[in-house]
Amino acid sequence: MSTEDRPPAPRSLAEALRARGDASLGALLRSRPDLITPVPTDLTQLATRAGTRASVVRALERLDRFALQTAEALAVAADPAAYGELLGLMAGDDADPAVVAALPHALDLLREQALVWGDDDRLRLVRTARELLAPSPQHPSPTGLGPTVQGATAGMSPGRIQEIVTAAGLASTHDSVSAVTALAGLFTDRARMAALLADAPADSLDVLERLVWGPPYGQVTADPAPRLRWLLDRGLLLPTAPGTVVLPREVALHLRRGLAHRAPEPVPPVVETAAVHRPQVVDSAAAGQAYTALATVEELLKDWDEGGPAVLRAGGLSVRDLKRTAVALDVPEPVAAFWVELAYAAGLIASDGEADERYAATPAYDEWLELPAAERWSRLVTAWLAATRTAGPVGGRDAKDRTLSALGPGLDRSAAPEVRHRVLALLAGLPEGAAPAAGSVLARLRWERPLRGDRREDDPRGRLAEWALSEAELLGVTGRGALSAQGRALLGAPAAPAPGPEAEPSGPGDKLPVHHHHRPAQLTALSPAEQAVASAAAARLLAPLLPEPLDHVLLQADLTAVAPGPLQRPLAEMLGVLADVESKGGATVYRFTPGSVRRALDAGQAASDLHAFLAEHSRTPVPQPLAYLIDDVARRHGHLRVGAASAYVRCDDDAVLSEILADKRAAGLGLRRLAPTVLAAQADPAGLLEGLRALGFAPAAESAEGDVLITRALAHRTPPRTAPEPVPDGPPVPDDTLLAAALRAIRAGDLASTTPRKPGTAPAANGELPRTGAAETLATMQAAVLTGEALWIGYVNAEGAASQRVVAPIRVEDGFVTAYDHTADEVRTYPLHRITGVAELADDAG
Repeated sequence: MSTEDRPPAPRSLAEALRARGDASLGALLRSRPDLITPVPTDLTQLATRAGTRASVVRALERLDRFALQTAEALAVAADPAAYGELLGLMAGDDADPAVVAALPHALDLLREQALVWGDDDRLRLVRTARELLAPSPQHPSPTGLGPTVQGATAGMSPGRIQEIVTAAGLASTHDSVSAVTALAGLFTDRARMAALLADAPADSLDVLERLVWGPPYGQVTADPAPRLRWLLDRGLLLPTAPGTVVLPREVALHLRRGLAHRAPEPVPPVVETAAVHRPQVVDSAAAGQAYTALATVEELLKDWDEGGPAVLRAGGLSVRDLKRTAVALDVPEPVAAFWVELAYAAGLIASDGEADERYAATPAYDEWLELPAAERWSRLVTAWLAATRTAGPVGGRDAKDRTLSALGPGLDRSAAPEVRHRVLALLAGLPEGAAPAAGSVLARLRWERPLRGDRREDDPRGRLAEWALSEAELLGVTGRGALSAQGRALLGAPAAPAPGPEAEPSGPGDKLPVHHHHRPAQLTALSPAEQAVASAAAARLLAPLLPEPLDHVLLQADLTAVAPGPLQRPLAEMLGVLADVESKGGATVYRFTPGSVRRALDAGQAASDLHAFLAEHSRTPVPQPLAYLIDDVARRHGHLRVGAASAYVRCDDDAVLSEILADKRAAGLGLRRLAPTVLAAQADPAGLLEGLRALGFAPAAESAEGDVLITRALAHRTPPRTAPEPVPDGPPVPDDTLLAAALRAIRAGDLASTTPRKPGTAPAANGELPRTGAAETLATMQAAVLTGEALWIGYVNAEGAASQRVVAPIRVEDGFVTAYDHTADEVRTYPLHRITGVAELADDAG
């Protein structure tokens, strides 16, 4: 393209955006959705918003390490900078080929993000980004570079500057500006600088070596040592404040061989493989853990079935309740907190809202229980993927030094869904059965988002990634550390890559092609509809790997029953009432005790029912000791009757009542004889029942009519509750419909604000609305109907919002104008009284 045909270079970011196509603008708005919240009126406003501090900080935080290093290099380059200067700062004098190959992609990314604009011969970093990244005494640059010679000598006396120029071997000049320019020219001339430093004392070079990679500032006394005096005399160190000196940027770059960064990182760290397993082993291990996850959630909710722990006044579980829950689930407290938070995120538990507020299962839990096991698992992992609440901080302290409680406030981490998805996507990029080294996953994430990750004392994304890896294993998304087939389906990921040089380097020196590394293909987050499809696919893959529920147990002579696998729900529920769980694992062991048998009798079962139940579901004959235990407890069950006086106890055998009265342990019940077969008590009926059972008796409660009360545990449920909404990490990414509408509105507003007007027809200027009288407005509109010309109008809608529009009037009648609105690309009708003014467009407006 000839110089005459080349489009003029943009003079501002707004002009650079104006030259973009819709696809490029759409990519910008997708990557920085805060720019269209709300939709800007035109491209000038879009450029202004893209340069605001909050938006630029957010955009910088989402850059990968090499793109950020490129922006940092531009911040210490000239403004504007040529591409060659930037390349020298990034690749150095040796022109690292990896950097040379990757830099165009990084620059394209910065342009796409509207952080850099201009052609390659005039690259400009947006002003706010330069202010954030350029070095200053208060905010050192990540490059470790100091100010330029011009900046460091800004307050220096002209005489001192001339002394430095002369000591450096340069001719004195007539003014300070030319002297500083000559000194900077010396420092940027490789050959002359090498000659100057060749005469430097060795200990002076040691001083430069300590400052070269930053921080560039040092302390000196009023009488500097000779090694420092030699550097100060020649301007290789310049004073910035009393007792403080700085290494000028040009000197540091010479010593660094032109590099702005000690270690440019154009290639992301490879996710290393720690172990490789057969895919079938991974899937089986993950399925086993998925089954354990379902059993753990069911056990948690069963433990809270009649009303769970109380809700703290500040919200959440108390430390004591979390410990009790951990003991009940037989897991460490952090793991118990994870299961509690997962059930809450899935909408299975919530607070009941009563005066004495407690946590309990929701009605959704009963619906969840009726689903097939694989679907129950997919519901849990889908909720986990999207949840912003995290269990990891439980037990820690918030900014106000308050303890963070499970189910309490302060546990939302808006970046959690993105980090979980990215961690699993990195695992999906490995060959099937490959388990990653956790450290390499964290290193990769730090490369992809370095601003947050480089703060080693505060690495929130690193912690989120560590939690994601452990939680994925607990849920069965991974097995033995490798992503399972069902986990891959959950992400909507394609089949795993086959092992080979493209998938995993064979040695430390092998690298993938740079273009793969700099802009790695990433699995994007799925829409809700896509996630539902992916979750269903994952459930289908998991279903055949889960064990089939059994309809039998093995009864043993030591009053135990062994369940060799998961039991069908009715059998498991009944056995859970009739016996106590003694141990868990691949096989669950239940133990029958007098108390457990009495519990079944209290629930309305007769001895004959229990005998029939055991005979039906045991693969072995019912042992005689178990049959005797049931009969013995049943024979004594209900022999004593407890009712309300405060409470009373009656028995046909007065000798039994006499025995109770004579027992010193019954003193606390406040018993006294009312009749030979009736005792009254000061304790309430429930307390009296427990007290008599503690004495070794087996009383039964009775109703006012004298019938035995059947005490079935009634499940306590909350009113219908919705699962907690995730806390978004900034504005949502716009969908295609919103994006198309926003682009059209921005283009339309830009057309209205930039279309040329005829001189003298629009007194308003600088983007203000045109102002004309009602008669002139009507006459101009009617004339435009006849000529078919377009007009520029100012319009104020019913809400009082003003805008500029380019319209082609079609009809004017009854106080309304019907026109084709170029800004909206449709025919609209406007009340004439809301049009503030009208102006004709210039003849060459097209």
